[in-house]
Amino acid sequence: MDVLDLSRWQFGITTVYHFIFVPLTLGLSIIVAGLQTAWYRTGKAKYLRLTKFWGKLFLINFAMGVVTGIVQEFQFGMNWSEYSRFVGDIFGAPLAMEGLIAFFLESTFLGLWIFGWDKLPKKVHLATIWAAAIGTNISAYFILAANSWMQHPVGYKINEATGRAELTDIWAVLTNDTTLVTFPHVMFGAFVTAGAFLLGVSAWFLWRRREVDLFRTSTKLALVITLVASVGVMLSGHWQAQLMTEQQPMKMAAAEALWEDENGAGFSLFAIGDVENGRNVFNIEIPYGLSLLATNSLDGGVEGINDIQARYELLYGPGDYRPSIGLAYWTFRLMIGFGGLAALLALAGLWLTRRNRLPENPWFYRLAIAGIFLPFLANTMGWIFTEMGRQPWTVFGLMTTASAVSPNANVTEVALSLVGFTVVYAVLAIIEVRLLIKSIRQGPEPEGGESGATPQAGTTPALSF
Repeated sequence: MDVLDLSRWQFGITTVYHFIFVPLTLGLSIIVAGLQTAWYRTGKAKYLRLTKFWGKLFLINFAMGVVTGIVQEFQFGMNWSEYSRFVGDIFGAPLAMEGLIAFFLESTFLGLWIFGWDKLPKKVHLATIWAAAIGTNISAYFILAANSWMQHPVGYKINEATGRAELTDIWAVLTNDTTLVTFPHVMFGAFVTAGAFLLGVSAWFLWRRREVDLFRTSTKLALVITLVASVGVMLSGHWQAQLMTEQQPMKMAAAEALWEDENGAGFSLFAIGDVENGRNVFNIEIPYGLSLLATNSLDGGVEGINDIQARYELLYGPGDYRPSIGLAYWTFRLMIGFGGLAALLALAGLWLTRRNRLPENPWFYRLAIAGIFLPFLANTMGWIFTEMGRQPWTVFGLMTTASAVSPNANVTEVALSLVGFTVVYAVLAIIEVRLLIKSIRQGPEPEGGESGATPQAGTTPALSF
């Protein structure tokens, strides 16, 4: 491998690893705030205990997400200095806003929430967790705005003298239509992730008949969140697919292994492609499905890989503008498949727990525990598809990935840092899992806390971490 390949592997590994923690943090932050609101409004001890239990798991995940996210930013200077030189004026703006506004908001108020249980008035303390949750989700918006600019550049001009892209309209960057469709899709995915996590952990307690009344409530909440958010993922994903067809037709064509422009294109279920000759050897498809997905019309036109390649060569010059077709095709299907299974699990759970009953057969509990991984896999496949499907572009239509790599980096340096990051991340993963398992096995605090006193609606008992 050369420096480019190693740098791509390094950034891909660190990005995918970091994003394991992000959606769970986004979803759990709102859920924990909602549970504390329920306790504030009702005074019921079960909501306080659930707030403290899920809050502990949220904090473990949040801390790991912060640690792994910092590493990514260093790579822009070390591995991708040409990219940073070209787009730093634009790409840095939303990231700076994320740090100065959102990160300080979430970190400051999260600290107040952790240490303010027995020091702040109840209403003020509730406001701190909502401020932290809102800050966390605003942070996601700014980061997605930066990423969306790479997918669909807006609000810029090219300075011919310096050869750099310069910001002309920050509002255009922040309201990029790619951002506006990506953000709800990511947020719904985050709630599916958090809902599946709640469901799996709650199922573990119910299976062992521990804290049944408490985790019956948690299970119902998890099932509703997962199913509703899954519907949101599907609807926002449909919107995103249509925008992708317009802005990045090659990515959509690769996702469907569609080689030629076609009206009334079918949605491929399973295809075996001959990439060298630009055709499918075998393909099972749903008639008109792709046109309906991409254009809302059964006979809508969808561009094909070969035709787009020919047009791009005329527009951008000679070169191969196709991503890895097989990777784009299968990550797109795995994303949909894993997400669909999570939705079906939630639907089955709602049926089995109707009228406040609990499943008698342990198979559902086993599936619910295993189902924790489904949204994580779907999120991972989705981001691999999003980023790899854009290749060979780093900034679509403006800068190729090959042009973005640092000219002074060498194979030895990148290989050593790649191995080092991978080993450190593996250790962090072990720590994260062990901390989560230990906290889950300990379970919620006994009702009334360590002192044994039942908390009243107007009190602020300490949160033990």
